[in-house]
Amino acid sequence: MRLTVLGCAGSVNGPGAACSGYLVQAEGFDPVLIDCGHGVFGELLAHADPNTVSVLLSHLHADHCVDLAAMLVWRRWAPEPATGRSPLVGPPGTAVRIGAASSEYPGEVDDISDTYDVQEWQDRRKVELNGLVIEPFKVNHPPSTFGLRITGPDGAVLTYSGDTGVCDEVVELARDSDLFLCEASWTHDPENRPPNLHLSGTEAGQVAQKAGVRSLGLTHIVPWTDADAILDEARAEYTGPLQLVHQGQVIEVRPPFPG
Repeated sequence: MRLTVLGCAGSVNGPGAACSGYLVQAEGFDPVLIDCGHGVFGELLAHADPNTVSVLLSHLHADHCVDLAAMLVWRRWAPEPATGRSPLVGPPGTAVRIGAASSEYPGEVDDISDTYDVQEWQDRRKVELNGLVIEPFKVNHPPSTFGLRITGPDGAVLTYSGDTGVCDEVVELARDSDLFLCEASWTHDPENRPPNLHLSGTEAGQVAQKAGVRSLGLTHIVPWTDADAILDEARAEYTGPLQLVHQGQVIEVRPPFPG
């Protein structure tokens, strides 16, 4: 699998920094977009034809989904508009949430079924899409939020925490994965972070260590947080290779060599 980071800012975007958006593609298949927060659609245009992209949403906070309204405009009105519907899989209420963001009129909901075939996650029920097998895990974050375990055709496993506080489910989600893309929104300071919402760098490192992941990529760092401090916190807890992912980065996710 090839992972392209379209955006990785947490909660809000910043100058030249889009919110959550990750393009995943198995060789020989159309791409899949995981999350589509503020600024992601513009970055997507540099890497893929929006008319060929299927979409997976971890949850319905604006920084993870709201740029789908821009993709609807493109798919409907670009010189070569989409000729069919693309899969869109997300939490319960996805069609209403995106339809409300897309509507021209306050209080109304745009019918997006002309463009997207909307399905809803069910905890641990796998979905097969574009050469990938995706298993959703309900995690600890309001509203209904799912981390995703994605297995490619060669057996490589990419896991994505979505947004989550500490919970057993995120450890189970990440277990033995080749790359764990994990949110680490802020430093480990109880005064600055409410419980059951996001992970600190310390907590992200602890989850990765418990899960035995082969590598850790930290993401969803909010613009006002010290990213280097978060990296140091995670490094103190996790003994494997780790990095801060960055916008525009391309990562090849491969299974371990036999033996």
